[in-house]
Amino acid sequence: MERKKIAIIGTGLIGGSLALQLNEKGLASKLIGVDASPENERVALERGLVDEITSIAEVTEKAEVIILSIPVDQIVILLPGLLDKVTDQIVIDLGSTKSQLTGSVQSHPKRGRYVAAHPMWGTEYSGPAAAVHGAFENKAVILCNVEESDADALEWTKNMFSRIGMHQLYMDAQAHDLHAAYVSHISHITSFALANTVLEKEREDNAIFELASAGFESTVRLAKSNPKMWVPVFKQNRENVLDVLNEHISQLRKFKSCLEKENWEYLEELINDANKIRRIIK
Repeated sequence: MERKKIAIIGTGLIGGSLALQLNEKGLASKLIGVDASPENERVALERGLVDEITSIAEVTEKAEVIILSIPVDQIVILLPGLLDKVTDQIVIDLGSTKSQLTGSVQSHPKRGRYVAAHPMWGTEYSGPAAAVHGAFENKAVILCNVEESDADALEWTKNMFSRIGMHQLYMDAQAHDLHAAYVSHISHITSFALANTVLEKEREDNAIFELASAGFESTVRLAKSNPKMWVPVFKQNRENVLDVLNEHISQLRKFKSCLEKENWEYLEELINDANKIRRIIK
């Protein structure tokens, strides 16, 4: 696979972790960082995530592959302008929503140079200091609307994800956003809401710290996620998130009703139904 000069716009958790694996797998002849935060740029250089820093204005002149790892509202703004400037460069985004992004450039004359991707990995932390070695190994990446990408751009992107250990799924953008709402976005909303519930009801920080079990910690872990990333995701995927949130609220009402009516048999049935998730997640 041909090594390329790769620019990563957004050197935080996802972009920084990807930079580590691109280096380790020898996929980049040079890694170039772009970030709105001078502190992130400094840390990315100090940690060796990137070889140099450049600006948005110069990125198409310096890189053969441009990877967008920034909040999805910023991708929508930047993507058309980047495609205006590319010749044969490849542009890849790593955003958690896809319909609005792909729709924003569907009629662009350079649409074929763009590959829409969503690696299904992340943590509750942010910034280049949070970058993780081997983050994407054995994880899934969803490639969307692949028929709209040029064959060479798609092939290089697929090879890149394969080399860093990811298995690939293909979906149209609307299907992606629907499934992402069910398996990712609702988890974050639930975690944010649970954290707010506990903080509202339990006024003693020490009690939370001392009594929190591993189950509570794992459930609210996502509540530490960056709102600058997640508000744009919820905004762009509003309809699908509302759909799954309504179903989630309906399920919560069933549990609430069981407790109010002391219907222990139905409560056990609800929990047994939930246990069926073991078939899928071990």
